[in-house]
Amino acid sequence: MAEFDEENLKMYFYENRLKTFEGWPFKEDCSCTPENMAKAGFIHTPADNSPDLAMCFFCLKELEGWEPDDDPDKEHKSHSPTCHFIALKKREEEMTVEEFLKIHREKQKNIIRKQCDEALKKFAEAAKIKRAEITKTATCK
Repeated sequence: MAEFDEENLKMYFYENRLKTFEGWPFKEDCSCTPENMAKAGFIHTPADNSPDLAMCFFCLKELEGWEPDDDPDKEHKSHSPTCHFIALKKREEEMTVEEFLKIHREKQKNIIRKQCDEALKKFAEAAKIKRAEITKTATCK
């Protein structure tokens, strides 16, 4: 894991998050415009079957099924109330180096947590398959 690589750091800045919203299905006259989504910490991560998939670059919470009247800040807070990014009381450009390093440490914890959750899920799936194989072998005798 490259903690301070360019890709990992550039999403701290609003302009870079905003650039990810090319092809975003909601524009003017909506609450979830690209600008509001980027301000709330989201980046656009579309998938073939989810063109409105957005993820907080910080807490890694993914949300889809956006409606035109959905407020990105409110949705973010309701689905990820412990996200340190939405708790920031100042813009990223106003943070001191010490504040940045502190919040970046929290982001690294989120990344590690997500990787562990994915590994545990894979392990549970493999264990389920192995358990079925053992049960089948044991009942065949």
